[in-house]
Amino acid sequence: MTVSVLWFRRDLRVSDHPALLAALDSGTSVLPVFVLDPRLLETGQPRSRRLITSLRALADSLDGHLVVRTGNPVDVIPQVAREVGAESVHVTRETTPFGRTRDAAVEVALQSEGRRLVATGTPYAAGPGLVVTQSGAPYRVFTPFARAWRAHGSPPPAAPPLRIPWFDGDVGGLALPAVAAAGGPGGIAGEAAARTRWLDFLAEGRLGRYAEDRDRPDLDATSRMSVPLKYGEIHPRTLLADIASHPDGRTGGAATFVTELAWREFYADVLWHRPESAWEDLRPDLGRMSYDDGPETDRLVAAWREGRTGYPIVDAGMRQLLGEGWMHNRLRMITASFLTKDLHVWWPVGARYFLDQLLDGDIASNSHGWQWVAGTGTDAAPYFRVLNPLRQAHRFDPEGDYVRRWVPELGHLAGPAVHEPWDHPNGYAHGYPGRVVDHDAERREALARYELSRR
Repeated sequence: MTVSVLWFRRDLRVSDHPALLAALDSGTSVLPVFVLDPRLLETGQPRSRRLITSLRALADSLDGHLVVRTGNPVDVIPQVAREVGAESVHVTRETTPFGRTRDAAVEVALQSEGRRLVATGTPYAAGPGLVVTQSGAPYRVFTPFARAWRAHGSPPPAAPPLRIPWFDGDVGGLALPAVAAAGGPGGIAGEAAARTRWLDFLAEGRLGRYAEDRDRPDLDATSRMSVPLKYGEIHPRTLLADIASHPDGRTGGAATFVTELAWREFYADVLWHRPESAWEDLRPDLGRMSYDDGPETDRLVAAWREGRTGYPIVDAGMRQLLGEGWMHNRLRMITASFLTKDLHVWWPVGARYFLDQLLDGDIASNSHGWQWVAGTGTDAAPYFRVLNPLRQAHRFDPEGDYVRRWVPELGHLAGPAVHEPWDHPNGYAHGYPGRVVDHDAERREALARYELSRR
């Protein structure tokens, strides 16, 4: 009997899983393994809790066959392969700088013992590096990338295996630690839960309305698929196939949804070609920009993190992040703009905090989303795009329902009045803080710094 090892990482599912199918092809039985790497568990406690709940769901779906070990995969994976005599270890190809470096080291360790690391598929519809210009160069701007990405297409979802002969031998593993499930819809983990939420999104008609409603945090208008996609509980190829066959698949809402998936693929592609951009400015244009630091800036950043800036829409977003480990995308833009443009803080400070707190914290989407706002990334729009939190609030939370949900101190203010407590005699009656900065003044300061950086 031959055994192949399936090393799970960002692919915690059984359906539409090319690496699983490759493992089945190379052995008469498959040993599923997950390595709890302390280097990853130390960063982002909410994300670690969400990972454990997803692993529990995966273990249940595998009827207890999942083997969990802890340690450095460079040591653990060869050891597991050695124990069962596996000649091949199968993985979904990794695309992040950390993952690529780790896998290269694991491959060398396996090869030293005459074993193979076999990578099949990626977490994306089109693997990073595959969509290039006619000259073979990577795309630097989203719109032409998205056009080429759509033309490139993706294969249909991988057919589910008829039978999976999981390895039944005696292989020691760890019991998963007991953790409290993450709050909010993102805390419902596992392949079955992801599939249910996605089908509900389609059945309830939200795909057709997506273009009109997606920027409204007061509505349950988004799919929340960013969290299942992060852990690979569902594959974007599955989403695209379902959209293509759905009655609303030709609507503007469907096209907008697919465009959002394209952004995820674009950022992964940019990081593939420019791994240093995870924590450095992608474009050097603002290399001379001055940013604030020191005790006073630390105090302002703390107020931003805690949702106590005095700007209700900003505070609502930051409190949602703390409460659910998730934040509506429009609010990610608003809160990021506030930190970088109103508080004059370099974007990695906020990006690292988001990555620690977000259940869907993805290095490519997170870092490049922050750079899009900060003006140092792929987007052609200049630095002087400064989001006005008050205008954003009135436009995207017109009746104030989102703010009241997350800022109870302002619950006594009806309708859009909640966005401007300073205009009402009892606006601060329940302890809501005053504004930490004046937006108009800080906008002018941000633009002045921008002009100085260009000289």
